[in-house]
Amino acid sequence: MSLRPRDKRMSIEDVVARLEDGMTIGIGGWGSRRKPMAFVRAILRSPLKDLTIVSWGGPDVGLLAQAGKIRRLVYAFVSLDSIPLEPHFQRARQLGTIPEVTELDEGMFQTGLRAAAQRLPFLPTRAGLGSDVMVNNPSLRTVTSPYDDGETLVAMPALTLDVALLHLNRADPHGNATYLGPDPYFDDLFAMAAARTYVSVEQIVDTAGLTIDAPVQRLLLSRMMVDGVVEASGGAHFTSCVPDYERDERFQRAYVGAAKDGDAWPAFEARFLAGDEAAYQAAVTSFGKERDDG
Repeated sequence: MSLRPRDKRMSIEDVVARLEDGMTIGIGGWGSRRKPMAFVRAILRSPLKDLTIVSWGGPDVGLLAQAGKIRRLVYAFVSLDSIPLEPHFQRARQLGTIPEVTELDEGMFQTGLRAAAQRLPFLPTRAGLGSDVMVNNPSLRTVTSPYDDGETLVAMPALTLDVALLHLNRADPHGNATYLGPDPYFDDLFAMAAARTYVSVEQIVDTAGLTIDAPVQRLLLSRMMVDGVVEASGGAHFTSCVPDYERDERFQRAYVGAAKDGDAWPAFEARFLAGDEAAYQAAVTSFGKERDDG
């Protein structure tokens, strides 16, 4: 009897069909870098609602907020990196259209994921002490060290996730996945904090191929962490996925311009977000050719 690892290849639609209203979903990446945008676009097309989104946010948060998908947002920041403010998120905060918002210090956010990864109710941290994070989140508690120092620390609650959605560079069919860029961000913490993890990648290769172009230390996710893997070339667009591609700055500027213009957004949405992922990628290719020819 063969005991070969399970083939976990899925489609984007397969993954989103497994999501449910009201879930807590962690979205990996960082700002406008290596975001699992193909998954985000599929959620936009779905009837999913009342989601709790946990993210070092970028266009993922902006788009989901604009679509009214978010009931609660837990975040440390929401930025497009080269463009500091994500326009849809900015408007949502100004108008109060996200029902519940928890803004955390970046260190607190990381500590919350670590607590969930270790299946602990909380972890102590100094991050947040003396800041308005504690004032604006009155549910946060402090604890006193039981040792001689008697130090007061923030008791950061676990950021436990129902699902983590991630995008990496390469994976094998079993869910082992590697990053090739300069930073793993915190995608492994998202995976360990979640009951289920789905990963999209630029390319699915055989297991031996994962270490041809990268040292074994870049194997960020093991198959034990991953429930499904999707091959989605360009799946992080318009965010970066180096070295496969940099952030599409021209497209990002077009996105921001449309998001700031109530009259322009419906046309942008119809062109780029109304169809499936193949339609999106085709529209992006056409957009690039138009700009090059212009």
